[in-house]
Amino acid sequence: MHVPVLLKEAIEVLNPQPGEFFIDGTLGGGGHAMEIIKRISPNGIFLGMDWDKSAIENFQQNLKPKTPKLKAIKLIQNNYADIAEILKEINKTDSLIPFKVSGLIVDLGLSSDQLENSGRGFSFLKDEILDMRFDSESKEPTATEIINSFSEKELAGIFWKYGEEGNSRRVAKEIVEKRRKNRIKTTFELVKIIENTVPRRGKIHPATKVFQALRIYINDEFGNLEKLLKSLNNILAKGGRAAIISFHSLEDRLVKNCFRDIAKRGQAEILTKKPIVPSQEEIKNNQRSRSAKLRAIKITLAYDNNSTTQKQ
Repeated sequence: MHVPVLLKEAIEVLNPQPGEFFIDGTLGGGGHAMEIIKRISPNGIFLGMDWDKSAIENFQQNLKPKTPKLKAIKLIQNNYADIAEILKEINKTDSLIPFKVSGLIVDLGLSSDQLENSGRGFSFLKDEILDMRFDSESKEPTATEIINSFSEKELAGIFWKYGEEGNSRRVAKEIVEKRRKNRIKTTFELVKIIENTVPRRGKIHPATKVFQALRIYINDEFGNLEKLLKSLNNILAKGGRAAIISFHSLEDRLVKNCFRDIAKRGQAEILTKKPIVPSQEEIKNNQRSRSAKLRAIKITLAYDNNSTTQKQ
């Protein structure tokens, strides 16, 4: 069952109102989206996006029996990094969709459905083929291809930069040694290598950081986030709010610095002076929420990044 992270807190800070236009850039299991749709009904406009085709299909099925009273609803399989370009394209053919939005939410974590049901090797608790691409039809290399072809130095760099794995060199060395004998194809084969290399500390599984690093690298998650942040002023209308939920210290730093810079230019108000984190009760009920951090911002001055025109 999908459990949306920081649902109450995200809705509270975004404050969706009837008739507003909201985007969920990472639809996932649809927990945030369904609550937003309730709040913007009647006559609201909703655009839901996800890179994962199955997330779009599942949300469509869940939405049908609920028949929300919206002016317009669109579901698109695409990368949240391209929201600004997608809005421009939609505006060319659909007069109901405004040029900018009232609210945006992006949850950078994996949904429970992706971990448990994708069959693409996101979870180290399931024995699956090592794929890890959000878009299974993408031509980007899979985790299997990376694990079996990248050099020891390249692998160690990925594990350290994207997973902050302190044993990155040891893990990379062990992977290279093992693949000389047999190609590493499944999650459990990789997990076994990691468990024999990384000592277990506390409740966190030794494979957590390596799996996180591979997923982030394969899907260029940091690059996508940077592109989205640079285009925020072309997405949000004056008074528009954005909430971003991150699960990695570097992601959170990117969001923090971007929000601070926009606020320094006098274009926005930061709604979260410090990141909002899950309560102990939420962490108890959903362990995956433990590293989540939510930051939010409100645009106070409309601004087009492609020009010098500002609108009060």
